[in-house]
Amino acid sequence: MEWHITDAQSLSIIDQEVGEHSFSPAEYEIVRRVIYETADFDYRNLIRFSDRALQAGAAALAARSTIVVDVPMVQVGVVSNLQKTFANPVYCSSETLTRPQKGKTRTAWGIETLAKRYPEAIFVVGQSQTSLSSLVSLINAEEIRPALVIITPANFLTGDEFRLQLHDSSIPYIYINGRKGSCVVAVAITNALIDLSWQAYGQDMTATP
Repeated sequence: MEWHITDAQSLSIIDQEVGEHSFSPAEYEIVRRVIYETADFDYRNLIRFSDRALQAGAAALAARSTIVVDVPMVQVGVVSNLQKTFANPVYCSSETLTRPQKGKTRTAWGIETLAKRYPEAIFVVGQSQTSLSSLVSLINAEEIRPALVIITPANFLTGDEFRLQLHDSSIPYIYINGRKGSCVVAVAITNALIDLSWQAYGQDMTATP
């Protein structure tokens, strides 16, 4: 992300209002970016990180692992940053050509198709509850083992059922606890992770002949 003096001033205000916290520096960078993009300080208490989620995500980005997202808004929001950094391929489940299947939305069927094609990808579900259901089912069945899962859909129907199942698995995750969430949050988390990972790995990668 290209920063302007006004961005730095806004982040400084966020730091002042958040005050003391228990996040690691990298986790806090993600939290403050979400707050910056949403102007919603509730996210300070809603974002959950599994152990080593950021390390796993950074390593997967540096390895140029595939990224699978649920909707075009998330894809568009992260592709520009990736093009300037790791250049990971990004596939969108709602745009994936699949055979129609009863009982599943196009997005859910698309993410299932892509998950089986890229079982160790980074998965970002920003909006679709049906995609989240399919993804968690595949994880529980041990058909896929994602490098990282980022989950941020607004959560009105299922409570925290899928998030709790993910919490009980060994899959690295970042998710929003409770009802709040959106594609904007998914993009903010993913772009912050890309920037942090590029700081850690980018110099070595640009030096590679």
